[in-house]
Amino acid sequence: MNNIIENIKTENTGHIIGYVHSLQSMGAVDGPGIRFCVFLQGCPLRCMYCHNPDTWQIKSETNHSSSGVISVKTEYTQASPMHKTDDYTGDVPSNPAMSYTPEELVLKILRYKPYFANGGGVTVSGGEPLVQAEFVTELFTLLHEHGIHTCLDTSGNFPEGLRCDNGDGSLCHIEDVTKRTVPIVTSAVKYDRLLSVTDLVICDIKFTTETEYRKYTGGSLNKVLAFLDMVTRHSVPLWIRHVVVPGYTDSAEEVSAMVRIAKSYPTLQKIELLPFHKLCIPKYEALGIPFRCADIPECDGETIERLSKLL
Repeated sequence: MNNIIENIKTENTGHIIGYVHSLQSMGAVDGPGIRFCVFLQGCPLRCMYCHNPDTWQIKSETNHSSSGVISVKTEYTQASPMHKTDDYTGDVPSNPAMSYTPEELVLKILRYKPYFANGGGVTVSGGEPLVQAEFVTELFTLLHEHGIHTCLDTSGNFPEGLRCDNGDGSLCHIEDVTKRTVPIVTSAVKYDRLLSVTDLVICDIKFTTETEYRKYTGGSLNKVLAFLDMVTRHSVPLWIRHVVVPGYTDSAEEVSAMVRIAKSYPTLQKIELLPFHKLCIPKYEALGIPFRCADIPECDGETIERLSKLL
């Protein structure tokens, strides 16, 4: 199934359109300094502990921007990938998304530049921003023209497939990062373009074996490692994050494995442990879908403090 979100262009201007879930003008935890945060719609993953199931699908609506420009009305629904994760296959109702051209969004962002100008910038998150890579590339290019720092907050799971170095089309199943073969992305050019205008990558390493990654997210650790190899080639500074879920990712062995993966990338600047919480439950209830981690306790501060010593 094709999980790529096509960033179509408007008929009368030729400008690319992106699908935005929400905007946050004063983010403090999404990169250095104060950040203007753009949360995009659409994600190919179905993580067991996902906090934003309302970003999974796309359905755009007419968007009246602050600049007075009206985006072309488009109707596009991204079908959910039927990944078999632990006990949920993943169809949810589509969520309305705002449609913007990069030019429209930059005009909105520039109104807040005085707040983030000194050491801050713009972070694009999701959903998964890599499924709208063309839109993010154009947005970051325009932001650079205004001297604004750009940050990509991603899982590293792009929609395209992988092939191994031997070119036989088979998938590398990586269980030991120290022995991995570097997978090749079948369509890497657009990610090279995106990384060329990205000042910082924040990547969430969710699980540390291919088996667990597939089981609990429906995605692929292979893709994460391939994307981080691209980050290395472009010498983009890297922050690694890891959500600590009791009973799943809170063991010393799991965190140590994550640290080994993170430290294998030379542009690594920081590793952050994020505690699992359940503030997302009202979203699941509103969408009428089960939250698979409803019975798992939230991660406490003592656990984070204990595991932080391994960093």
